[in-house]
Amino acid sequence: MEELDGEPTVTLIPGVNSQKKQMCFDWGPGEMLVCETSFNKKEKSDMMPGCPFIHIIRKNEDVYSQILRKLFNESHGIFVGLQRIEEALTGKSRKTQLVRVSKNYRSVIRACLEEMHQLAIAGKDPASDRQFSIQVSSLSAMELIWNLCEILFIEVAPAGPLLLHLLDWVQLHVCEVDSLSADVLGSENPSKHERFWNLVTVLVLQGRLDEARQMLSKEASTSPTSAGMCRILGDLMRTMPVLSPGNTQTLTELELKWQHWHEGCERHLQDGTFASSPHLESLCKIMLGDEAALLEQKELLSNWYHFLVTRLLYSHPTVKPMDLHFYAQSSLDLFLGGESSPEPLDNILMAAFEFDIHQVIKECSISLSNWWFVAHLTDLLDHCRLLQSHNLYFGSNMREFLLLEYASGLFAHHSLWQLGVDYFDYCPELGRVSLELHIERIPLSTEQKALKVLRVCEQRQMTEQVRSICKILAMKAVRNNRLGSALSWSIRAKDAAFATLVSDRFLRDYCERGCFSDLDLIDNLGPAMMLSDRLTFLGKYREFHRLYGEKRFVDAASLLLSLMTSQIAPRSFWMTLLTDALPLLEQKQVIFSAEQTYELMRCLEDLPSGRPVRGEPDAQPLQDDDVEATKVEMLRLALARNLARSIIKEGSLEGS
Repeated sequence: MEELDGEPTVTLIPGVNSQKKQMCFDWGPGEMLVCETSFNKKEKSDMMPGCPFIHIIRKNEDVYSQILRKLFNESHGIFVGLQRIEEALTGKSRKTQLVRVSKNYRSVIRACLEEMHQLAIAGKDPASDRQFSIQVSSLSAMELIWNLCEILFIEVAPAGPLLLHLLDWVQLHVCEVDSLSADVLGSENPSKHERFWNLVTVLVLQGRLDEARQMLSKEASTSPTSAGMCRILGDLMRTMPVLSPGNTQTLTELELKWQHWHEGCERHLQDGTFASSPHLESLCKIMLGDEAALLEQKELLSNWYHFLVTRLLYSHPTVKPMDLHFYAQSSLDLFLGGESSPEPLDNILMAAFEFDIHQVIKECSISLSNWWFVAHLTDLLDHCRLLQSHNLYFGSNMREFLLLEYASGLFAHHSLWQLGVDYFDYCPELGRVSLELHIERIPLSTEQKALKVLRVCEQRQMTEQVRSICKILAMKAVRNNRLGSALSWSIRAKDAAFATLVSDRFLRDYCERGCFSDLDLIDNLGPAMMLSDRLTFLGKYREFHRLYGEKRFVDAASLLLSLMTSQIAPRSFWMTLLTDALPLLEQKQVIFSAEQTYELMRCLEDLPSGRPVRGEPDAQPLQDDDVEATKVEMLRLALARNLARSIIKEGSLEGS
């Protein structure tokens, strides 16, 4: 067994004192019900619960956030698209396509982050503001980590371009400089603004040297005494060697040029060129990569990874990927200075700089509030073929395990479960089994939702789940006395037993009301009536009524007799069938032949001794004995009369 990474978080339930009262709970697919019990060993007198509420504890609250639902919906399309283009990802285009997918994921995170930030600013409720702020911090961390993983694991930038990517990374995620710039440049005299030098320093720290030179030109125009120094420092900024994306120079050439430029900066500092201006001297020291000068700007750097990138820019511009973790660890140690411990985000970034992908995923799984980030990042890295060798000991690889966890969380939501289906589909080992288990737990609150679930099951040939859902809907329809709907669901489920039950209800209703409901359904059963004998009888009995209504008496009589002699009609319904034969027996023309009349007589004589066999509906409620006896006598008389008429008719035909 593996050891836990830390103690689980304690969730306090308002109004509940677990020290005095025992709790009971019940697990659900995505949540847990908790309540107090009256059981108490210590205090026998106190038997009443102190908290008369049932609390619902959700394991994934993020699926109920309106903004994060947009994240889930938008990223779902990117995920599915990536799975579908997997076969087309070959050669050089593979890396380009994967980088594009990664950027698409980041753009979705960024859009949600900006929307969440606007809500946090505009919010009036303190509780909501606090929740929005937490989610803004979480999304910011997600984007920061994802961007770094994109640079290191997907782009796989070599020495030289690596630093350019890291500079873009810092400039994108340390964005206080933009508001500071707007504040300073918006003043009447920017160079006299109290935070002017803070702005210039931050621009230099982020490697935005062109913007820093423009700010120095403003200082030079308003301060003649420092104009010369500003010009010299500006020239140093302009001539700093940088490996631009379109540049063809080699790393060796860049290193030689950078070394020459670095010596020039150092010479100006030793000569005291900037001695009369502490601000300009500090900037020159920063450009020389002086660690002490950099650490003096802790407040402007704001975090250790900003310090790391600035340090690399001015000390090791051609740093190789394999050396990153050495500089990252020393930068973290220098920046924290033993005054504080690393935060979870620091540990994640450090694992990324160490190229320890599995540790990045593990730390993110522990620190982040949902499985969205690790599931999609792991899937993307798996497509980059970086996780092929990492299988988990409990039967699945890391990609599939995280996708299963994420999809399971989506199934806790009333509509996001539809996204979860696709995630299960792309888990080849355990996805099918997990989908079957989760789809059975979806509450079928409306028929429209049930049809969506049913369509998902039918598309994937999930026969048992289709049958189960149809039976549930059929049961609901029966309880609401919607027999037509119940019959259609039982037919769709191919459930003979339930179809028999519903057919019996139709027949019982007919006996009580004298007419059928849902005639369109019964008239168009087609081959479905063969599902059960009782359903066949219902369909044929309705056909008898239709033939009778069309005055096709001979066909109606033959069908009626066949229903009784073939034993397809329940015995409890024979009296109704014989009563239906009365109008045919009383017709002017002879409908039933002598042989058919004998069969009807036999059925009538078998009727008193007939008992419903197992599986038949209960016998019709017995009417008064006099009424029943009168009905039997009428049938006997009509049958005798019809027999005489049929014998005479048949004899006449033979004689002629």
